[in-house]
This record gives sequence, C-alpha cells and structure tokens, in this order.
Amino acid sequence: MNKIAVLTSGGDAPGMNAAIRAVVRTGIAKGWEVYGVQQGYEGLMNGHMDQMGQRAVGGIVQQGGTILGSARALEFKTVEGRQKALAELKKREIDGLVVIGGNGSQTGANALYEMGFPVVGIASTIDNDLYGSEMTIGVDTALNIALEAIDRLKITASSHKRAFLLEVMGRDCGYLALMAGIAGGAEYISIPELPNEPEDIAKELHAAYERGKKHSIIVVAEGAKYNANALIQYFKEHKAELGFELRATILGHIQRGGAPTAFDRILATRLGGAATAALAGGEYGVLVGLNKGTITTTPLSVVVANKKSLDLGLIELHDELNN
Repeated sequence: MNKIAVLTSGGDAPGMNAAIRAVVRTGIAKGWEVYGVQQGYEGLMNGHMDQMGQRAVGGIVQQGGTILGSARALEFKTVEGRQKALAELKKREIDGLVVIGGNGSQTGANALYEMGFPVVGIASTIDNDLYGSEMTIGVDTALNIALEAIDRLKITASSHKRAFLLEVMGRDCGYLALMAGIAGGAEYISIPELPNEPEDIAKELHAAYERGKKHSIIVVAEGAKYNANALIQYFKEHKAELGFELRATILGHIQRGGAPTAFDRILATRLGGAATAALAGGEYGVLVGLNKGTITTTPLSVVVANKKSLDLGLIELHDELNN
C-alpha cells in the first residue's frame, strides 16, 4: 500500500478533525501518501481530493466539525455512482480508503468494499447508534453540551418555579437523552425506545409539583414518539395537568458545534491510528471502534446489518432515583 485517502461523511461530529489528523500523520509515518477527500462521497465521485502533508493537519485537533467537509450524495447509493468513485481512486492510484462517519457512511464504505476496494471505517456519530463501538466520536462532547444546558436551565427554573422541556439530538436513538437526563437529574426522560404519552409526563410533573419541588426538567429525544413541539402544543391545551409553568428549549445543532472534549480527541486519535494499522495489516472491510476500553474491529457487513441496543435498565435506575 502506497497511497490512501480519507473522507468524512454524514453529520459532522466533534473529534472528526482529530481522527483526520491521526489518519494523515500515521499514514505518512508508514511511508504512504495520504489524500483528503472534500465533501464526502460527493467529492469522491467528482475527484475532489488533494494530497495532505503533516502541516495540513496542524492545529486542527481542537476544532469541531470537519476540515474536509461533508455532503449528501444520493448518486453514491447507485452502482454507477460508486463506479465513478472507484474510477477516481484508480486514476490517482490510491490503494485504500478510510471513511469517518456513522450508519449511512459505513453502509457506503461496505458497498465499496463489496466491490473489491480496501476500506476501513471509523466510528463517528454524536447519536451513538452505530453497531460495533460502545462509544463513537462526538458523543462525549454532545453529551456534555446537553448536560451544561440542563444545569443552566435548572437555575432559571428554580428561580421561577417552572418546568423546562429540553429536546436533544440523537435521531431514532435515545442515548443522549437518557444519559443527559440521568447525569443532569431530570425528572422525566422520553426516548424512542420506550414510547410514552403526554399524560404520563404530566402525571410525573404534577406529582413533583405536589411534593413541593421548585422546578422540573424533562429531557426529550428528537426521535421520541412526541417531540418538543408536539408536547408544547399538548401542554398549552392542558396547563392545569402540570402544576408548573412550562418552557421549552431545543438544542438542535448546538450539540454538534464547539471544541471536542479530551475524551473525543483521544478516542478519535486512537481510532485514526487503528484505521491505518488495519490497512497496513491487510484487514479490510472493517469498522474500528471502542469496546470495553479496547480498540476493536468489526466487519462492516455486521455493522450495517445490526442495530445497536440501548441499556433500558438505566431507565429503571432513573425511575428509582426520582421516586
């Protein structure tokens, strides 16, 4: 192997740049030329890639987002689109590809591998819904942003004896909502994995109000059966059921921005180094991830065929803490 390329795909995640840096520098240390692909699979199909040296990734470890950019690429889902990408890689005599991203990105990586190209994936998504890695790049940063929001909302909620509803990202996975709710001491957590009704939330909040609590915090995952907007509409029409006056905050893409935490920088660096080590060792078609504190590899075919489960026992723990 003499030349490799690296791309970031899907939603950006804090720590992606640290992973790019690790891939570039460990690749160069192995004597390879490393190319950075601009705008994900779209850039790969259009040949938008340039050689990257040591200095090209200097000073990016602390930056959020991705210096390579990301974009949707519907054409890449077709065989013709992937053939275009392979033709661009062949034109530059590139021998291997590292794909940094989540479910959709790794599905694309697996499709390229099945067409015979050496690919290694790096687990990166703030949703933490990717099979094959207990923690993915960006999760810790996004979780801490949500936790800071809860801590801040509690202060103003106590001052005015209000309830605050906080919606966090996560698509169809409730990991961020669950962990932020437990760490932040939320009175109620609503996640996609355990569908509930507005009446359930109202009952819990009213009980807290009757117990004399000065505030209540509800954490809702964006993919829950009822998101923040739906719940606000319901509670506007059923104010008496709450006891508290209610306000809502939707974090949205705020969770994606900002500098990655130390955990995300270190995880991204370890995974980046493991990705080039896998390519050097002839281990292709795998995802590098973190499991039980160790960097592991999982076949991409297994990753894309399975759904990561959430430890719902933590909901029971949360309920016991709030009885």
